[in-house]
Amino acid sequence: MSVQNAPEPSLSQPAAERPVGGEALRLRAPIRLSAGERSRLQTWFLGILAFAAVMVMLVQARFILVSLVIAIILFSLTSGAINSIARLKIGSWRITTWLASMLAVALIAGVLFGLVGFIVAQVNTVVSQAITFSEQAVEAIGALAARFGPDAEAAVIAFVRSIDYVGWLRAAAGQAGNLVSGATLVILFVGFLFGERLYFNTKLEHLIGDEIRAARVARVIATIMSRINRYLIVKTFISAVTGVAVWAVMAAFSLEFATAMAVLTFVLNFIPSIGSIIATLVVALVAYLQVPQLAFGVMILVIVSLIQFILGSVIDPMLMGRALRVSAFGIIISLAFWGFVWGVPGAFLAVPILVATMIICAQIPSARPIAIIISREGLPEFDDEVESLRFDSETAPAGGEAMRTVTARAPRAAE
Repeated sequence: MSVQNAPEPSLSQPAAERPVGGEALRLRAPIRLSAGERSRLQTWFLGILAFAAVMVMLVQARFILVSLVIAIILFSLTSGAINSIARLKIGSWRITTWLASMLAVALIAGVLFGLVGFIVAQVNTVVSQAITFSEQAVEAIGALAARFGPDAEAAVIAFVRSIDYVGWLRAAAGQAGNLVSGATLVILFVGFLFGERLYFNTKLEHLIGDEIRAARVARVIATIMSRINRYLIVKTFISAVTGVAVWAVMAAFSLEFATAMAVLTFVLNFIPSIGSIIATLVVALVAYLQVPQLAFGVMILVIVSLIQFILGSVIDPMLMGRALRVSAFGIIISLAFWGFVWGVPGAFLAVPILVATMIICAQIPSARPIAIIISREGLPEFDDEVESLRFDSETAPAGGEAMRTVTARAPRAAE
């Protein structure tokens, strides 16, 4: 006897003729989404596509974007000084804002080109002398590995000789040469920013269409400038003192590359958390390669670590105060993200970008949870800043007086 399969049920069958019980499980009706569910799904897909597009833009245009961010930071640092210079009088002659801006651009250009030239010279010095010290470095590392036996010594020496560190150093020297073009682009951006600063408040007021809201946005920008300026000034001072201390330690023991290690320490200290660790290890390694004695290398490591701890963990927080108020976890996440997107420049800019993001998110009700998460104590703003940033119709100045009030207070906040 042959058994024939029952025909597949159709959705067009009347309800009385449709199968019931176990046969109904074979029906596969299409899933229909409501209008709200379709809208949310489309929003998620569009958000993913927008995020991917932004990431591609950040990576592809990183040279221009990094230069623009650095230019904005330099503009923020010098805006308060320009306002102070513009208020000076030499007899009956008063320095105009235009002249003060031109002097600031010339000063920034001189400092940037001087700093870039100094860094390139130090990199070239390290590259030229590293080739001379290559064989000495191999012997020093081999002597350190000899403590674990001759086989370990031979394996380590073979591994070190296989590393093309000379090619890496030459590639680094070539990358350092790109700093000149980067500095030129930064100076151009700074010049245009100074040219636009005179009309910034007018453009902001016309863009927003409400003088009270425009005044509040101007206050937020002044707060961002104030915190980032304080962070950069304190960080520059601490990094400079640390670099001088490292130079003094290496010079006291008559070690080579004292200036190069001081510059390296100064630069790496701007990278939060890991920058000082890398600088300390590199200084200790360079010292050990010149004097291949384990006790000497450990001594240099301990001395430099103490310098980094005292200046970075004791004096730095005292001078920084409550300027940052961002969590350590937020700093690490920002460092990882911007380091991945923009490389080494992104690691240097991670903290200023994080501070600006926290302040902006704190003023947007829907984004305020983000500001709370990345803040240190769950309080992304100070009490006095909250009062100064909360405008209402009763306390805010009327008409154009609101923007004039912000214009008068913003330079003091940025200093």
